[in-house]
Amino acid sequence: MVRAKKRFGQHFLIDKSYISKIVEAMPAAKYRLVEIGSGLGDLTEEILTKRDLIAIEVDRDLIASLEARFVGEIASKRLKLICADALLLWQEGGLSEVAYDLVGNLPYYIATEIILRALADPHCKSLTVMTQVEVARKWTAEKGSALSLLARSVGEAQFCFEVPPEAFEPKPKVFSAVLRIVKSAECFDLEFSRFLRGAFAQPRKTLLGNLRRRYEKTAIEDAFRHCQIAPAARAHELTLEQFMRLKNML
Repeated sequence: MVRAKKRFGQHFLIDKSYISKIVEAMPAAKYRLVEIGSGLGDLTEEILTKRDLIAIEVDRDLIASLEARFVGEIASKRLKLICADALLLWQEGGLSEVAYDLVGNLPYYIATEIILRALADPHCKSLTVMTQVEVARKWTAEKGSALSLLARSVGEAQFCFEVPPEAFEPKPKVFSAVLRIVKSAECFDLEFSRFLRGAFAQPRKTLLGNLRRRYEKTAIEDAFRHCQIAPAARAHELTLEQFMRLKNML
């Protein structure tokens, strides 16, 4: 029997109703589909009823289990299994050489980094992934989060649904949630990403205070007046459009 390993942050989704909801939440099939973290293969199996798949799993024990479970699908080349760390694959060139959609139940501890890599990958056209509910809300908030602003700068971010601990084995201590980001741009603007990082560097400070680490105070004040931003405004109060105008002026 394959057991979850703490070092990989494994919590296997076993509730079939939520597995079906993830597949339903994915965009219409236009591109290759890549799954990160196949686990026991329950989501993989549901996906294979509708689409061919490349599945990436870092755990060698799970790879052996998946190979035994999907003998026919592998033989017919409907499923390609890759034993690797997805983050290392991105460092070595990417998850796919052609356009693809991403799906997966992501380990909490690396979920944000995986999402950032996907948004930066011009071949990735969408991602439908599960992570800790608080993280999913940060990525999909209308205001108040550098992550959501970054996501919406390249496409549409949507909070799909929550998933309770009881849907997993073993049960995590927190609720999970599925989020979907459909990209309209190839990747985010690296300079805009750095600008947001600076703007949110110290959330308790005013936006002007954070930006003064990089820009002259008079330039910031002039830009604030032009963009109709209050002098004492904090980063979480601004919209994506305000941030874009402010960054372009500065």
